[in-house]
Amino acid sequence: MGTPGKVGLVFVSHSVDIARGLVALARQMAPTAALVAAGGTDDGRIGTSFDLVSAGIAEADAGDGVVVLCDLGSAILTAETALDFLDDDVRARVHIVDAPIVEGGVAAAVAAESGDPLSEVIAAAESARGGSARPVEPASDEAGGAQPLPDGEHAAGSSGHSRTVTLVNDDGLHARPAAELVKLAATFPQRVTVNGADAKSLLGIMSLGLTKGAQVEIASSDPEGATAVDAIAELAASGFGEN
Repeated sequence: MGTPGKVGLVFVSHSVDIARGLVALARQMAPTAALVAAGGTDDGRIGTSFDLVSAGIAEADAGDGVVVLCDLGSAILTAETALDFLDDDVRARVHIVDAPIVEGGVAAAVAAESGDPLSEVIAAAESARGGSARPVEPASDEAGGAQPLPDGEHAAGSSGHSRTVTLVNDDGLHARPAAELVKLAATFPQRVTVNGADAKSLLGIMSLGLTKGAQVEIASSDPEGATAVDAIAELAASGFGEN
């Protein structure tokens, strides 16, 4: 089962509604990845279920790995028990990740949707631990710091490439467009930043809090990063398909 070529996710919560709600939220950004809710007891009460978690793992597993996120300590115990009953070859590709179930789950879902390998989906979930990544401050020059370019203008040189655009979509970089940006950035090997934050980090991008009208600098210090910068800048300038 699962989605061939993509890591699956299982959300283990003491609440049926929380698990299902998280799947619905993550589905907005990961429409094809296998996202499975394993919430509540077998009869829908508050608690966790060995059978539901075991079935969830089987449903999410397409052979590329499964990431399990849990809300409370006893949910972790239930998930660990379920892993103990898996065949050795299956158990080797199923990982319980210690991360906030909502933030980590959404970040992992975007990575899974992008087709990232298991190790990178785990890393995406773990990026939610201890808060979102802080943006890297741009290097200052002797005149008191780098100034943003006019909208749409390019900066190029041996050290890289950058473009500045204005957000035009009404809700700015909320979850869905941020996920689209991250998924596009993930298709390029070069490192790209958005106002100093890693363009491949969903939580880093969302932590910027960019709203409509905000100036956004997309940049790469990699001499071969111009194509990635231009693609992300065009996506942002288009309003992420929301306008």
